[in-house]
Amino acid sequence: MWRHAVWRLLSHPKVHSGTLAVAPNSAAPYEAYLREYPAPKPLQVIPCGGATRQQTVRNALAYLPTEATLVAIHDAARPLLSPTLLDRLFEVAQTYGTAIPALPVQETLKRAPDGTHVETTVPRKGLYCVQTPQVFRTDWLRTAYDRVDTHLLTEATDDAQLLEHAGYPVHLVPGDPHNLKLTTPDDLHLLRALTGEATIPRIGIGYDIHKLTQGRALILGGVEIEHPLGLEGHSDADVVLHAICDALLGAAALGDIGHHFPNTDPRWKDASSLTLLAQVKTLLHAHGWQPLQVDATIIAEAPKLAPYIPTMRQQIAHTLGILPEQVSLKATTNEGVDAIGAHRAIACYAIATIYPLNGGESYE
Repeated sequence: MWRHAVWRLLSHPKVHSGTLAVAPNSAAPYEAYLREYPAPKPLQVIPCGGATRQQTVRNALAYLPTEATLVAIHDAARPLLSPTLLDRLFEVAQTYGTAIPALPVQETLKRAPDGTHVETTVPRKGLYCVQTPQVFRTDWLRTAYDRVDTHLLTEATDDAQLLEHAGYPVHLVPGDPHNLKLTTPDDLHLLRALTGEATIPRIGIGYDIHKLTQGRALILGGVEIEHPLGLEGHSDADVVLHAICDALLGAAALGDIGHHFPNTDPRWKDASSLTLLAQVKTLLHAHGWQPLQVDATIIAEAPKLAPYIPTMRQQIAHTLGILPEQVSLKATTNEGVDAIGAHRAIACYAIATIYPLNGGESYE
């Protein structure tokens, strides 16, 4: 969630830099991620989190660039921030010094102190649900935090409340109903529906090729094939399973087979690629994905593979925890062209489809 929220903020042309306030002693994983995937604008990670949201903001204010005239404070729990909303906020804040997004309350409101019996109906006219980011003049925000008492610092639920208390005008701009705040598991399901993750699968493509050589068994699709030559490689060099592994990893944007099973690692020396495929399935599950369908085309001049394909499909399906009907395998020749046509190599293309596991409940 924080990555989506930060990237959307920093991608806006009027945002010059960012400060990511995290819990004490927890900056390392964020910094590691940013080294691998640098942010679009300067971003500092500050482990200054306090006991409350307001204490965290107060601590982070000390790290803002001195030249910052406006500051936007955003919750990492709102990952669907839109550039259009930011446009509205910056335009109003530059004119009036403050801008907070708000949506009018549409439901009937009841007051029930015990949570069971209605005491009264609350008129909803003039009531608004407030979102983030909230944009303020930096000097006003600093002054508001300097003036706040301990009780309000603990009890306030947003930064605008502190500016109200300090006597600054707070201006509303139309909020965004898609600017969802994740608070409960149901919110996560709604987020997936809004982003398409709940219903739209992902698709990945994989390819592998290995040279044929003497003294090796030919393993394709997890099945040993009768042939005088085998495939050269660090593991069993099963091009079918390697292409499928890459397709699955690609669909989940989890790198490639070389990253997870490098040929410098002795654990994978002569390893069965069914083991690699099982590891890929476990990795997908850990990230909330389930294989849905695999389609692969083996390109080999020899031997004839049709008799082996049903067993290959069974092996692949069993390893991935899907039905054989969800695994499609075809074999074709290269019509005598290139190394494959000259009986010097075998290759495979694969496409894999994945979908969120259990409606996305395990997604990390």
